Amino acid sequence: MITLLEVTLQQNYFSFCNNIYQAEKGVSMGSPISNTVAKISLQDLENTHLKEILDKQNITFYTRYVDDILLIYNTKHTTPEIIHSHINKIHPNLQFTPTLEHKIA
Repeated sequence: MITLLEVTLQQNYFSFCNNIYQAEKGVSMGSPISNTVAKISLQDLENTHLKEILDKQNITFYTRYVDDILLIYNTKHTTPEIIHSHINKIHPNLQFTPTLEHKIA
């Protein structure tokens, strides 16, 4: 199964403006396998790295739908900048972009 996935990812071509390209890393957007690879990768990331961050940074709630993550944290113990910095250090090819929401009084 791993070999099949490796071969599939090495044949990672896409077209743009009548030119054909091969992605240097990752999976092309729109590829039938991209959703599955994203799910597997994010699940592994959660199991190996995020649990430690969640425990240390006083995250009170974490959930994910596909590649969208919702975090609720204790503002007395951490900041969005600290959380963002820790998460973006996990893997050089993954960069998370926060969208901050504020409680309406």
